[in-house]
Amino acid sequence: MKKLKDELNALIEELEEIDFFFSKASLVIGCSTSEVQGKHIGKHSSIEVAEIIFNAFQDVKKRYDLDIFFQGCEHINRALTTTRESVKRNHLETQVVSVVPHRSAGGSLSEYAYHHQDNSAVVEHATVDLGIDIGQTLIGMHVKHVQVPVRVATKQLGEAQVTLAKSRPKLIGGERAHYK
Repeated sequence: MKKLKDELNALIEELEEIDFFFSKASLVIGCSTSEVQGKHIGKHSSIEVAEIIFNAFQDVKKRYDLDIFFQGCEHINRALTTTRESVKRNHLETQVVSVVPHRSAGGSLSEYAYHHQDNSAVVEHATVDLGIDIGQTLIGMHVKHVQVPVRVATKQLGEAQVTLAKSRPKLIGGERAHYK
């Protein structure tokens, strides 16, 4: 578990160095705690791994005033666990759903987040600025268009592949258009 904490700290430091996080951004984190442990996705869920990952991002959340959405697995249609404050700030009141994530339907990270943050809520869908996918959990459906891959040296957490994305405004207008 110390190795996982060290890898998370290295990843977060790299992301801060490239200004990945920004004030009041929205971030989706999808995570297979099974994949982090080198097991098949959905087959070896771990609350201990979820706790480490959740806690690693709490300081980041505070520093940048982030809205973090923890993506559940396909058994709850990849619904997102967040806080009621984030629901209001992102105008998602109509998307709140009635489900309590657990490791067999939602995944350990969603379960842990639901029980360890104030005023938890689950929403069906959100369109966020930033994404961190740990273990190929397919977060792309929740990241704004246009998604841009982010490259860092830390490519794995435990045994899970890490994929990062940020969004940028669409470039429209064709060859005559000018952009900033």
